[in-house]
Amino acid sequence: MALTAGIVGLPNVGKSTLFNAITKAGAEAANYPFCTIDPNVGIVEVPDERLQKLTELVVPKKTVPTAFEFTDIAGIVEGASKGEGLGNKFLSHIREVDAICQVVRCFEDENITHVSGKVNPIDDIEVINLELILADMESVDKRLTRVTKMAKQKDKDSMAEEPVLLKFKEAFENEQPARAVELTPEEFNIIKGMHLLTIKPMLYVANVSEDEIADAENNEYVKKVQEFAKKDNAEVIIVCAKIEEEMAELDEEEKAMFLEELGIKESGLDQLIKAAYHLLGLATYFTAGVQEVRAWTFRKGMKAPQCAGVIHTDFERGFIRAETVSYDALVEAGSMAAAKEAGKVRLEGKEYIVQDGDVMLFRFNV
Repeated sequence: MALTAGIVGLPNVGKSTLFNAITKAGAEAANYPFCTIDPNVGIVEVPDERLQKLTELVVPKKTVPTAFEFTDIAGIVEGASKGEGLGNKFLSHIREVDAICQVVRCFEDENITHVSGKVNPIDDIEVINLELILADMESVDKRLTRVTKMAKQKDKDSMAEEPVLLKFKEAFENEQPARAVELTPEEFNIIKGMHLLTIKPMLYVANVSEDEIADAENNEYVKKVQEFAKKDNAEVIIVCAKIEEEMAELDEEEKAMFLEELGIKESGLDQLIKAAYHLLGLATYFTAGVQEVRAWTFRKGMKAPQCAGVIHTDFERGFIRAETVSYDALVEAGSMAAAKEAGKVRLEGKEYIVQDGDVMLFRFNV
């Protein structure tokens, strides 16, 4: 699945520190704007407790988690839509990602400069969101000029597209993102080729200090971000990027002890990875045999042959059927043999829509 979530934010909010933790790639993180110039791309494993349980049941020779991409994008500043800072470069990199994770500074630190001179997470969010809206407005206005002319000449496609573009224009004039516009499936198909920035799903990442992570819900800045996100129908994940970067160097046992000391059940990083994965409309199915237990990523709504094709194109081309059991049913049965005896293993055909957590064995003939 070639899908990626882009990490954005104003300079010095903790984007690159968080990216370092996510990928252990060591993207440069320094205390000055525009340190990140080219987008850094890193592959991240998706944490999934189910994989460990399947490994215990099957005892395979190896276990392989699934993964997807995060992209660290240069810090944006006010005026980016007009080319300020790294404006056009920033916007082109955003255009290439499928979902946006916006890191927001929710901590005070006199040693880390803020690009606008004060910490105000809502101002920060509004700066970025407005720049994305202004960039989209420019795209829509340009297209409208041509489409309106063609619509007057009774061009069928243009007559269908013009009212959709006008919907967006009205939303942008009211500082609303494209994702706030209600569209029919037909209308969405008309404009999806425009790759509007604000139609991409958004996730807010509240970056707090080391002292506040254990009680972050009471951080006043975090509360403001959560309130704002409700209006955008968006999720908020709370992290301390500094702690996450330190934890990235620990093994699993040390990490568990560290989290216990902090009084946290799950790291912010694991929560972020899972949230971004689901934001992208992704889900996981499993294959489980003595050679390998493996998690595979698929888009929600995909049918069995397409999911088989994730493993190999031959599997999709020669698909016959899929032996399928849900993760819960398999764990309850205790083994694949017991699940079959209990009638929990189904034979699914070409029209079956694969569900998150399905454990599958594909039959094919090429």
